[in-house]
Amino acid sequence: MFTAASLIRPALAALEPYTPILPLDVLAARLGLPIERLVKLDANENPYGPSPKALAALANEAYYHIYPDPGHTSLRAALAAYTDHPAAHIVCGAGADELIDLILRLCLAPGEAVIDCPPTFGMYSFDTGVCGGRVVVVPRRPDFSLDLPAIEQAANTNGAKILFLTSPNNPTGNLMPPEELERLLRLPLLVVVDEAYIEFAGLDQSFAPWVRQHANLAVLRTFSKWAGLAGLRVGYGLFPPWLAEQLWKIKQPYNVSVAAQTAACASLADRAYLFDNVARLCAERERLWHHLAALPFLKPYPSAANFILCRVVGRAAHALKLTLEQQGILVRYYNNPYLHDYLRVSVGTPAQSDALLAALREVFANG
Repeated sequence: MFTAASLIRPALAALEPYTPILPLDVLAARLGLPIERLVKLDANENPYGPSPKALAALANEAYYHIYPDPGHTSLRAALAAYTDHPAAHIVCGAGADELIDLILRLCLAPGEAVIDCPPTFGMYSFDTGVCGGRVVVVPRRPDFSLDLPAIEQAANTNGAKILFLTSPNNPTGNLMPPEELERLLRLPLLVVVDEAYIEFAGLDQSFAPWVRQHANLAVLRTFSKWAGLAGLRVGYGLFPPWLAEQLWKIKQPYNVSVAAQTAACASLADRAYLFDNVARLCAERERLWHHLAALPFLKPYPSAANFILCRVVGRAAHALKLTLEQQGILVRYYNNPYLHDYLRVSVGTPAQSDALLAALREVFANG
């Protein structure tokens, strides 16, 4: 007798879904506010948007009716110049998220282990579950640094195949010291370093040059943050030759759209404009951090990304999130075993920061 449940993998039936951030129009309708009233600081998006050259290239693109280049030829050539990494070893994806999924599908057999170091980006553990893998959790230390001995023990005990690391880490904002990565690369597994926010830390902090020297290192990047292309979904990875070759075999042929490739190429050609915006966000990050630190019920953590994690002290973080939300100010709320009563605030424009700070000061004034 047919039952739908019999067709679903049991592990997936029990999988907790990933909770994405909703778009502006849905949020505005839910809150009963016009879109222009919203101050969206919950998803680390770039408030300055794409470069003018990217917008012009999108408007002038003549071949939206033709399938995109499956080899991302022009984009990989531009990325090779940007990263000083061979184009043959660059693979592009519909965001770095697709590349996370592809790596796991390529490397994991059912039940094999992946090391996850929370608090960190939730897609590593989510995609491991989707791909039938087993998540081995090694929590970060109280200061959000990596617990290296515990990672090494977990790798050896569980025969783990992949270790995901993020630098700067999301949602904590801290960078990974080079000596820590050097030590972890001695483990007999693939180390994937997600550098989604590296442009806000400075490209001199990137581990991209290390990929040439380490056959078990991959580095992921995205255009979502620094280039303001989150809505177009385009990312890329720098891979050792053996891994790039295998990823090419299993990726969907037309995985990066014409629009995404066009906008990404134009963005790389307009880096000066985009890096000016990155500098503005970094300056605003420092200003906002100092103002947040002056509020007695918030403890902001130093950040090398375009967001600031804050511990809420003496009151419920969820209630604070909801209070801000009613005023159209959207921030990310965390309440899990690794982050109890935390908010993450994306760095926006000075006007957006001022709206947030005014609302927070009103909360303080009202007790």
